[in-house]
Amino acid sequence: MKSYPQRTYEDVREALLARREIALLDVREEDPHAQCHPLFAANLSLSRIELDAWTRLPRRDVSIVLFDAGEGFAERAADKLTSLGYTNVALLAGGLDGWIHAGGEVFRDVNVPSKAFGEFVEAHRHTPSLSAEAVDALLKNGDDIVVLDARRFDEYQTMNIPGSISVPGAELVLRARALAPKPTTRVIVNCAGRTRSIIGTQSLVNAGLPNPVAALRNGTIGWTLAGQQLEHGSDRRFDSQAGLDAADIDASQRAALALAQRAGVSRTTLDEAARWAADSSRTTYRFDVRTPAEYERAHAPGFQGAPGGQLVQETDMFAPVRGARVVLFDDDGVRANMTASWLAQMNIDTYVVDATSPDELTASGPWQAAKPQPASTQTLSPRELAALLADTASGTVVLDVTSSANHVKAHIPGAHWIVRSHLSNAFDDLRALPDAKRYVVTCGTNALAPYIAPEVAALTGKPVHVLDGGTSAWVRAGLPVESGDSHLASPRIDRYRRPYEGTDNAREAMNAYLEWEYGLVAQLDRDGTHGFFVI
Repeated sequence: MKSYPQRTYEDVREALLARREIALLDVREEDPHAQCHPLFAANLSLSRIELDAWTRLPRRDVSIVLFDAGEGFAERAADKLTSLGYTNVALLAGGLDGWIHAGGEVFRDVNVPSKAFGEFVEAHRHTPSLSAEAVDALLKNGDDIVVLDARRFDEYQTMNIPGSISVPGAELVLRARALAPKPTTRVIVNCAGRTRSIIGTQSLVNAGLPNPVAALRNGTIGWTLAGQQLEHGSDRRFDSQAGLDAADIDASQRAALALAQRAGVSRTTLDEAARWAADSSRTTYRFDVRTPAEYERAHAPGFQGAPGGQLVQETDMFAPVRGARVVLFDDDGVRANMTASWLAQMNIDTYVVDATSPDELTASGPWQAAKPQPASTQTLSPRELAALLADTASGTVVLDVTSSANHVKAHIPGAHWIVRSHLSNAFDDLRALPDAKRYVVTCGTNALAPYIAPEVAALTGKPVHVLDGGTSAWVRAGLPVESGDSHLASPRIDRYRRPYEGTDNAREAMNAYLEWEYGLVAQLDRDGTHGFFVI
């Protein structure tokens, strides 16, 4: 096995404080990552490296430091990243334990830099908020009030405050004046927990919205803990086709630009951003912060779609290289400047594109992540696989490497779900499966399976095929599926169950989550590497 250089806790801390580029990457699955990790450790699961690396780590010689908790994943991830062309890969000395023993602060949950920043903002700006009981009373009394839900639309549809409207975070400053045209109308901003409520509310305050504005304290968690009912399946959302009043647009543009300038945001052009992206000495991320629909209609080449509210909420996922340069685009002069004002306050070198024309938006469709070509593996059509499974003498075992949630929802009958990181001699997941004469590897759309099939072949010495088109092709062929968790070869560690998502969370988990958020500012002080500020 190739040996890699070691970087100590002190090395990483010094790079963070100096704002030098560094990608501190936890290569475990999301659930163990969420249990314990350093503040700026981004989760880049070993299981998905080929799908994610070239997008999330665009510069091949960026300083990368990998760690795990002693499972051996970091060395395997280092091998994969090296094979993908990365030239500056190191391991964290002692792994997670080494970080802790050196005195490093560790955090729970996911998207921690953004959530800690939200608490930092509230602590310093005293963002106005109202309790769930107070908001419920206002609604029941028929007060002049509008509730704006700052989450993604799919989250809103799962559960929402009765009567609320979906207005994802970056849209708030752009749309609020139209949604609450009377300055006496009270505006309440909510999310599931706290962060997007705080940032959304403070955005409206910072932008000078004349209305009284407050966050729904603790979001839908607070609403649920108060014993109040939520709606489900709602489809109220801002009207993206409705024209905005010119005076409202002008007021929002001027306010957003002023905030970006106060936060230290710089300006650039599409041409300059393209030159930066080709610069091998500096990492540059380019994001289009408009809605997904606008992005897919037309966008500038090389810009990834990242709705502004989610970019602020999930900064570590979109831009895991700390110290990198981030360039933002919109076509309205509000959303990019507002998003940039927050990223800059998170100690990120942020730029906004100016002076563009529609003619320059020559790309369309969803973001297409660059990926390496997988090794050649023989494929089977859905009908060929069905015939093999019908023949019990064929000894065919299907391995499903999609997300565990997708597998439980629907999978090929008898398929065994396995997490890729456990495909090694250190784990018994593969050995515990029924004896096989051949394996067929599938996933949702055949994005991941071709990379995993060669690993199964190397471990088992058996013939291995890939299902052409994945499980979605099986479904399109009209073949049967089953659901449930009776065929899980691995523990469901690929995704952390957020205490604020879904509708069946235990009260204890929701209360514990809120207590954790309240303690984040003190953790930031102990860690000391964040560089956050507020304007």
